[in-house]
Amino acid sequence: MKPLKFENILKTIIWGGDQICKFKGITPELDGIGESWEISQVEGNVSVVADGEYKGKTLTEVMQKEGAALMGKHVSEKYGETFPLLIKFIDARDNLSIQVHPDDELAAVRHNSLGKTEMWYVISASEGAGLYSGFSQQITPDEYVKRVENNTITDVLSFHKVKSGDVFFLPAGRIHAIGKGIFIAEIQQSSNITYRIYDYNRKDKNGNTRELHTELAKDAIDYKLYDDLLTTYTPASDKEVKLAECQYFVTNLLDVTNSVECEIAKRDSFVIYICMGGEATVTDSEGGVTPIKQGETILVPASTEKVTITGKAKLLECYIPR
Repeated sequence: MKPLKFENILKTIIWGGDQICKFKGITPELDGIGESWEISQVEGNVSVVADGEYKGKTLTEVMQKEGAALMGKHVSEKYGETFPLLIKFIDARDNLSIQVHPDDELAAVRHNSLGKTEMWYVISASEGAGLYSGFSQQITPDEYVKRVENNTITDVLSFHKVKSGDVFFLPAGRIHAIGKGIFIAEIQQSSNITYRIYDYNRKDKNGNTRELHTELAKDAIDYKLYDDLLTTYTPASDKEVKLAECQYFVTNLLDVTNSVECEIAKRDSFVIYICMGGEATVTDSEGGVTPIKQGETILVPASTEKVTITGKAKLLECYIPR
């Protein structure tokens, strides 16, 4: 089974910008695109294979046909016919709302869904651009409610100026928001549940404010203080550099300047490659060659023994740990 590429799922959002189409080489270029869902099984937004033997088939249909050959035995046993990850590009022309996501336990009870732990890789950022991640001082749940009501919640959030290559790991429960002028890749659990905490009192063209989920978020927020909100790592060429590791996913950075060989079979999981820049070829153990360039994402089946990536490209590599 060959690696899979999927058709674009582009989302027009009020805060979206003009970077996604340019980054992905999509013409005609569209404005106001806030997100590109690269690989998704979220209801109503299931990815469709773009080429090859499964062209026109949905990710769900391929999973049903290939099973563990695509997913990996341990992934199939744990998740069944649910694809466990959602991969996105996000372009924020304006500030996103302050928000939080529930963990697995809370999401199961309230929404019959997975929770949402995620990570961000900053592809580019305007000068002075930043984001919120976590709290800057200790507050109580009741104080949180009061600060939302009196518009001071951002006063107790940890603000981080960002640059290309910055990484943030966001476990479910961590309060956060992407700021304007930031373009990121996002890897997350396959969940679309978001509790909107604060939206700067913005109004739409009809003078309406967006719904807030103050009480739902109150029980979902992790109020602890953390020192390591920005992930630190040492870049290296032609080798895997670990960026994030949790029970839901492992993400590595591959800065390919010549060639990198990656073992797939030993992971017993599909492997996703997301291209942050440049271009390369992915040669699998059966001799198949799949090109990948900036803005593209490919899904390598778990049945693949190994791949060799050749060229000059920066890639995120993601899979499900045992």
